[in-house]
Amino acid sequence: MSTLKLAIIIGSVREGRFGPVVANWFAQQVDDRFEVDVIDLAQADVPAALPAVPPLLDPDPVRPVGMHDLTDRLAAADAYVIVTPDYNRSYPAALKAAIDWHFTQWDAKAIGFVGYSGGSGGLLAIEHLRQVFNELNAHTVRNYVSFPRYYMLFDEKGQLHDPQEPAGAAIALLDQLHWWTSALVAAKSAQVPA
Repeated sequence: MSTLKLAIIIGSVREGRFGPVVANWFAQQVDDRFEVDVIDLAQADVPAALPAVPPLLDPDPVRPVGMHDLTDRLAAADAYVIVTPDYNRSYPAALKAAIDWHFTQWDAKAIGFVGYSGGSGGLLAIEHLRQVFNELNAHTVRNYVSFPRYYMLFDEKGQLHDPQEPAGAAIALLDQLHWWTSALVAAKSAQVPA
């Protein structure tokens, strides 16, 4: 099987966010089973207001020109890792808007999570995201990476003070993601067109 395409999505867009640091760290953990594309939602035009027709009824809505690159990159990915903080016990609104503007892009693909926040390490956001992606017929893998009190774990250069445990969690996540992505890609390629 050829190298699988993994999109790492930075879910926070607010000023001063820590997401790029976490995403860059995770990208460095990815081995040659995946080709990595780091997608920063702060660089896409993703309106909060959705089109008049729900994506379920129109899976390819007319999207703003500033979203075309994001849509193409999401469609090209075989799997995703969402890097998310939790804000008020859930995930950022910009991430929800990006998810809701797309439909077929997530379908029958594997998704993993890397969370960071104060006390919960992003786990509250991850639990909400599992429910959302289940509705979109995506498969969320069980393993994840979590950084509670992330501001104490990374140095000023974006390196972990103690990388061993997070690196182990990243390997476990990537192993599950690779297995599921390979299975889903094979299943889709075996389908006979109607």
